[in-house]
Amino acid sequence: QVQLAESGGGLVQAGGSLRLSCAASGRTFNYFMGWFRQGPGKEREFVAAISWSGRITRYTDSMKGRFTISRENAKNTMYLQMNSLKPEDTAVYFCAAKEPARDEYDYWGQGTQVTVSS
Repeated sequence: QVQLAESGGGLVQAGGSLRLSCAASGRTFNYFMGWFRQGPGKEREFVAAISWSGRITRYTDSMKGRFTISRENAKNTMYLQMNSLKPEDTAVYFCAAKEPARDEYDYWGQGTQVTVSS
């Protein structure tokens, strides 16, 4: 069983930066991991994903160039560096994990709130 815990959220002014962390416990060898977010009154949306090796990354177009996903497998931790934050980035950010053969993410964290003030 995999458990995920996000941290690093908070309140930041527009144009600022935050780095989110996702600490995993349990077996995550070869798992894809990803970040999703859900803004107020919105559906959950994909943010970014990364393969076990880190060689494969995926981003939603609107976040390319501003957000960077990374992971440290030795620490069983994934990160999301968010720069040039905008008020529309305000959301609860979730990390998730899945086996590479799966289409859907099987494991989810509880989420961390990111609020960007204008």
